[in-house]
Amino acid sequence: MGILEIKNVSKSFGGLKALNDVNLSVQENTVHAIIGPNGAGKSTLLNCLVGKLIPDTGSVTFEGKSLLGRKPFEINQLGVSRVFQTPEIFGDLTVLENVMIPCFAKRDGVFRMHALETVLREAEIREKAESVLSDMGMADKLHMHSASLSRGDKRRLEMAMCLAQEPKLLLLDEPTAGMARADTNRTIDLLKDIQASRNITMVIIEHDMHVVFSLAERITVMAQGTPIVEDVPENIKGHPKVQEAYLGGAH
Repeated sequence: MGILEIKNVSKSFGGLKALNDVNLSVQENTVHAIIGPNGAGKSTLLNCLVGKLIPDTGSVTFEGKSLLGRKPFEINQLGVSRVFQTPEIFGDLTVLENVMIPCFAKRDGVFRMHALETVLREAEIREKAESVLSDMGMADKLHMHSASLSRGDKRRLEMAMCLAQEPKLLLLDEPTAGMARADTNRTIDLLKDIQASRNITMVIIEHDMHVVFSLAERITVMAQGTPIVEDVPENIKGHPKVQEAYLGGAH
């Protein structure tokens, strides 16, 4: 039994079946990548995990608790955080303020910047945020306005905002999209360190195979809404079903 269990999940949009009887088990404290060509259903599946979509059929459980029918902030409260393809940050706040915000999240999912007595003292909040930013290699950018950051730093800031919530499961949707190779390699190293030090389970959707094979311990390949292969990285390379999905036939 994995920490995340997806069983017989299907989702259609009109006559298009985006997910077709998907089964997937993600083991605790591992990095699991989901790859596939455009339109394979990867993002639809992720949206089902965080409450943005409700499957037509099937079940999704995290630590034995159903995620279906819960609002996104409720899923977040269970320990599931998501990094989006386009960074979702507060551009008018500093880097430090962006990371302090999740520390003030109330149980009802409302963010409050002044109800310190209900969470932690301000000094503790600041210390926690600074520690997370240091882990992300951003200790020198605490007081910069986030809107002025490079794309790579905006991506890392959003990851820091997720980590401030101390998630058990981190969902990363194209975490290195738009990054230069140097930024990509830096992010790979940071994610390796974070996963090892915090024992966070990670699920990554990614098109960059360099990222996938550098991070993932297990890979699920999807095509036309269905997982077609699941294996360790070394067995994915050159697999005829993977070649067929990406290239239209084995070569």
